[in-house]
Amino acid sequence: MTDMEQKTEDRTVFSASAIPQEELLRMTDDIIAALKTVYDPEIPADIYELGLVYKIDIEDDRTVKIEMTLTAPGCPVAGEMPGWVENAVGAVEGVSMVEVTMTFDPPWTADRMSEEAQVAVGWY
Repeated sequence: MTDMEQKTEDRTVFSASAIPQEELLRMTDDIIAALKTVYDPEIPADIYELGLVYKIDIEDDRTVKIEMTLTAPGCPVAGEMPGWVENAVGAVEGVSMVEVTMTFDPPWTADRMSEEAQVAVGWY
């Protein structure tokens, strides 16, 4: 992407020379909103608030690369979840392509959950 970084609220936005900063901010907000529509069917919280999304990169060609994990390697929706994420993020205006990479390093732990997710599952 680029080497320039701007912190905005709870997210890091990378300035890309091919994408105007204002559009990059809008795309980032819209991508996060799209990720919040994808739910782990076993837990009543979305994948973003659960902390399953480790990294979001928006490339100069508007390809969105997402690195994420699952709550457990044997998760029953492991084969379906990347497609759900691709469909949700692919519908965001300005996104040309979506690449989802699954990783289990580091493994997901409950401390990655937001307060919102903790409330949703009754842990807060």
